[in-house]
Amino acid sequence: MAALAGVSRSTVSRVVNGSPKVSEATRAAVDAAIAQLGYLPNPAARTLVTRRTGSIALVVRETEERVFGEPFFAGMVRGISGAVASTDLQLVLLMAGPTADPGRLERYLFGGHTDGVLLLSLHGVDPLPVHLAERGIPTVLGGRPHEPHPQLTWVDADNVGGARLATEHLVHAGRRRIATVTGPLDMVAGRDRLTGYRDALRDAGLPLNTDLEVVGGFTREGGREAARQLLDRHPDVDAIVAASDLSAAGVLEVLQEAGRRIPDDVAVTGFDDSTTATSVRPALTTVRQDLTEIGAHMVRLLLEQIESTAATPAVQLVLPTTLVRRASA
Repeated sequence: MAALAGVSRSTVSRVVNGSPKVSEATRAAVDAAIAQLGYLPNPAARTLVTRRTGSIALVVRETEERVFGEPFFAGMVRGISGAVASTDLQLVLLMAGPTADPGRLERYLFGGHTDGVLLLSLHGVDPLPVHLAERGIPTVLGGRPHEPHPQLTWVDADNVGGARLATEHLVHAGRRRIATVTGPLDMVAGRDRLTGYRDALRDAGLPLNTDLEVVGGFTREGGREAARQLLDRHPDVDAIVAASDLSAAGVLEVLQEAGRRIPDDVAVTGFDDSTTATSVRPALTTVRQDLTEIGAHMVRLLLEQIESTAATPAVQLVLPTTLVRRASA
């Protein structure tokens, strides 16, 4: 190809790799030679030279049922894949639920198969993020980790502030027996949203009553079971702050089955502003987190790590949440 174009092999390499240090005439000559010879770059050879694979992994620490069945994950994957689409990278989805072999996952991620890792939906003190950081593998977490670590970069929504907004809204509406259906408490998002709920009650001078707090996870069935418990314990409850739109949908179903008018008798709020919020009746007042923005920031921070020739400082980014008012509250 170099002989056909009348240039050196190094010049051909610069053209193929998009270097700006080539004249337009030279670039045209090389492009013509490429077209005549039908040249296609060898990705395996390029990987040996650049030590890049051209792919990044999105690791989701959840079951397939949750990943494919819940709007939150669809929104996150959409936001991340949209940001990756503007690059030359390929996105590899790895689902690693509670029964997944951690050794197999780590062997894949440590084996040089991807240029970086995005992590979603961590539970408890998951050792994977620290193991990746210690090996120098570019990594960004979606959500604050269970324990602070100086090497970890993460992007999160303001879960404390969002739950506070929802609870304050109910307080200002005159509700006084406000319960909550929490997320899983082995997840930072679940604990943070419980903290925001408690902070708002405390600031309003309302008593904290753990009988009004029921763990429901982020699922519809979890919301249903939690609502049943709350009605059994406190039939006079007049508002429920749910930690997700799906759990709020379950709460609505149980309240309606029990003959409670929404919001006249019991007001309900969700969290996420997912498609669920507008598909239930009444439509949900909910806390919006911008999943597209979260995904875009995760990809941006990962690319900065991948492209840097030196160690990059860890970044911790908390994005604002807003209250979207609808008929349920």
